[in-house]
Amino acid sequence: MKKNKKRSLLLIFLVLHVSLMFSSLSGVCSKLAANAGFLSPGWAFFYGLSLFIMFAYAIVWQQVLKRLPLSVAYANKPVSLAWGMIWGALIFRETITWNMILGALIIFAGICIVVSADE
Repeated sequence: MKKNKKRSLLLIFLVLHVSLMFSSLSGVCSKLAANAGFLSPGWAFFYGLSLFIMFAYAIVWQQVLKRLPLSVAYANKPVSLAWGMIWGALIFRETITWNMILGALIIFAGICIVVSADE
């Protein structure tokens, strides 16, 4: 019984982190839409894709919350900051600075402190 529970918990965390990765792609789509001309086909495609990603993420997020406490799920959300930095570097050739890494770590630490204070 415990082995199945561990496996299902691992699957829920995998779903959570994959959904956070895809959620971070909505920011990429938004930036690509902003670079396209307003109401152009490129703008409509990327804006629509951004909305679709956020809609799908909202559904998955609700399903994750059925299986995990909010504090645990929310403590994992800073992963999307890391994904945002990775997408920025890979797609937009942005530079990841030490300040960005430090800022992400501070946000993550703050969320961990808040979540652990609730327990």
